[in-house]
Amino acid sequence: MAERSRVKVKGDLAGYEVGYRKPPRETRFKPGQSGNPKGRPRGSLDVATVLARTLREQVVVNEGGRRRSITKLEAAVKQIVNKAAGGDASSVRFLIGLAQMVEAQVETHETSAELPEADREVMANMLKRLQRVAQQGDIDDNL
Repeated sequence: MAERSRVKVKGDLAGYEVGYRKPPRETRFKPGQSGNPKGRPRGSLDVATVLARTLREQVVVNEGGRRRSITKLEAAVKQIVNKAAGGDASSVRFLIGLAQMVEAQVETHETSAELPEADREVMANMLKRLQRVAQQGDIDDNL
């Protein structure tokens, strides 16, 4: 078996072994020094943020002889819907896919908003009390 070579170092690093995953201490990154100094600059934006900002920008459109200010997202959706209504097949396919995606999100949101059983019982009891009070006519004394 081959012997590992030891690097002769002066001072407190004497006997430090240099090898696989053990770089010389003097060439290691210093505390606070980045391993990628020319990496992504601080404050740079990702694609999702840039897209969201751009879609929220306002544009002026003419609708029915009137000038209105709407978001770019709204303008794009209007164009897709108008092209689909005009018979453009690719716009129809895109619009159907978009509508299905929105429906799925709405259904997911509605099912996730269901109340737990205990909360439903509390709500049912409150409803019964309110109905009883409404029948008797005096709200302040019975609550």
